[in-house]
Amino acid sequence: MLRNFDNRLNADVIRCLRAMGHGDDLVICDTNFPADSVARHTVTGKLLRMDNLTAAEAVDAILSVFPLDAFVDTPAERMEIVGKPLEVPPVQAEVQQMIDKWEGKPWPMGSVERFAFYDKARKAYAVIVTGETRFYGCFILKKGVIPPKA
Repeated sequence: MLRNFDNRLNADVIRCLRAMGHGDDLVICDTNFPADSVARHTVTGKLLRMDNLTAAEAVDAILSVFPLDAFVDTPAERMEIVGKPLEVPPVQAEVQQMIDKWEGKPWPMGSVERFAFYDKARKAYAVIVTGETRFYGCFILKKGVIPPKA
């Protein structure tokens, strides 16, 4: 155990988050996403797991150590619902609350059409599958920077 550290973050996830650089994309997905096959195309080439957590719980833990990219308009994106691209289901609203919590302000997610999301996910740094069973619990987070202390 580590002090002042979210114990929902396992060693594989921490290693990945630490290795990522500014602008790298991280996919957080639900249990229905083709996580293993997509992960094989990513920089890491392997699937990471945060089982037994909802998407919002996983994002909450990740954002406790992971800065979002302030140099882009939408450093967090969600998978659009097929046929209803503007609809935001509860699972996505919960993740939006975690983003707003850690950023200290409302920072709306962008949205990506389902098949475009798969394509973008294959180019990501890594994929983390959660225990989220609700549909459309899939997100892409772009890593930002932490400025030096003055």
